[in-house]
Amino acid sequence: MDLQKEYLSFYQEWVKSGEEMIPWVIQRDPSDFNKMVAFLEDNEKGINLPDGWVPDSTYWLVNEEKRVLGVVNIRHQLTGPLLRSGGHIGYGIRPSERRKGYATKLLTLSLEKARNLGIGHVLVVCDKTNTGSLKVIMKNGGVEDSDFVEDDGNIVKRFWIENQ
Repeated sequence: MDLQKEYLSFYQEWVKSGEEMIPWVIQRDPSDFNKMVAFLEDNEKGINLPDGWVPDSTYWLVNEEKRVLGVVNIRHQLTGPLLRSGGHIGYGIRPSERRKGYATKLLTLSLEKARNLGIGHVLVVCDKTNTGSLKVIMKNGGVEDSDFVEDDGNIVKRFWIENQ
């Protein structure tokens, strides 16, 4: 809760960029910050999940100055859609902080959290056009699996990371 101001800054920067907000949880409107945090806590506990959803944990990457640099969302299990194009881990770095190594660090830390959740074989995905994420996944030990082609023709690259 003490990061509300910084999180709102993170959110507003992303909105102003006009880019797709990834991971999906940062699309949540944080204007009622308490409600948003309660939503994240409920998701982690598996409370009030929509049909077909799985519990997930959300973490923020924060620097020494308490600036929110990025967000990761870790799905505790895979459903059919997550197996095809969502994966266990989705992450994003605020636009002004990219190309500084934060995504690599965030994925490394996320793998530790996933290991603590008992996820030993982790699926991480990204669009074929996202060369930054492709490099991050490979630096973290990603082994390429078959691609998934979405209905709109977008190609999702799928990688498995041994995490035991």
